[in-house]
This record gives sequence, structure tokens and C-alpha cells, in this order.
Amino acid sequence: MLPRYRTLRREGDKEIVIRKSRFIGYGTPVASEEEAIAFIERIKKLHRQATHNCSAYVIGERDEIQKASDDGEPSGTAGKPILEVIKNQGLKNVAIVVTRYFGGILLGAGGLIRAYADGAVAATEAGEAIEYVLHREVIVDVDYTWYGKLENEFRGRELRVEGTDFTDRVTVTCLPIESEADTFIAWVTDLTQGQAVIMKGEAVYRIDGE
Repeated sequence: MLPRYRTLRREGDKEIVIRKSRFIGYGTPVASEEEAIAFIERIKKLHRQATHNCSAYVIGERDEIQKASDDGEPSGTAGKPILEVIKNQGLKNVAIVVTRYFGGILLGAGGLIRAYADGAVAATEAGEAIEYVLHREVIVDVDYTWYGKLENEFRGRELRVEGTDFTDRVTVTCLPIESEADTFIAWVTDLTQGQAVIMKGEAVYRIDGE
């Protein structure tokens, strides 16, 4: 699993006008190629009267799947610029469609490349690029006498805490960054003089800064 990666928070769309042609950029996070294809087909159906619905998507931890479509525009002037925006922004698991309604003025190859790139940027702005960071669940089980000290230390370190259960003991599910999990466990062990029962849980992604 990647230590961190960028994607879009949500599906979004934004329209720009370039020399009387309307370009509507649609962007969305996707979990698979099937989801990407379904998204593209949905936008194409929504804009079946459009001049073109050009698209691109990138799927996989190492961008294993990359596809682009010019949808009738001159080869390399639409799908490739959209794909390059996705890659240049470091986005993964993202699909973008840029819909064009021709306004009567020819843009030329260079103008088309810039227009579709701008439409893709508009799509990423609408979908809001975010970064996910890999964390590791660490379950810390302590006697109540240790809880106040742990809580203060966790708050001081601005540690991400997923939840706290109060029964005959206190169980705190912490989320240190994956690469720091072993150091965190050693620190808690030392802090509680070896009295805490500590278990590693799953690796999970969380949005950076939230």
C-alpha cells in the first residue's frame, strides 16, 4: 500500500467558455476501471447532443491502467491532454470527462490541447484534490489510572484517535502514521511502564489534515 496518494474528494463539474465553445469538465474518484467506464458512459448519455465527450482515467497504485479518448477530436488533442493533467497533478483512481459544445470558431490543434487541459483542470478543481495518508490502527488497552496521562499525551502530540471504549478498562484506538507505528508502540509501552496491552490492527487511509 502506498504511504500516501492524491485523488478527488467527490464528483464535481465546472464549465468554462473558450472562443464561444462550452467546455464542461467532470471529475470523479473511482475504485476500478469498471467504475471509470460507467462514469464516462453516464456523462456521455447526459450530453448525448454534445459535439464531443472526451475522457481519460488513471487507475492503480502505480498508475497501471491509463486510458484516454479523443471522441472524434483530432488525435492527441483531447484525451491525452486530459490524461496529462491527471498525471501532472499526481492524481490516482480518477476519471475525467470534458464535454464540448462547439461554438463555431475553430481552435486549431494547439488551441484544442490547451482547452481540454483547462477543462480537465476545472474538473479537478470541482472535485477537490485531496491527499490520503496511510495509518495503522493501534489498540491501546489500559487501566483507568493511566488513561488521564495517555489522553493528555495524545492530545499534546495531536495524535489521531479513532475511538475510545470505557468498560472495566479503557481501550483507545489510535491511528499513527504507518511508518511511525512501531515507534509509537514503543513510546506508549515506555510511557505506561509496560502496563498497556497493545495490539496492531488494520492499515487504513485517512484524509491528510482532517
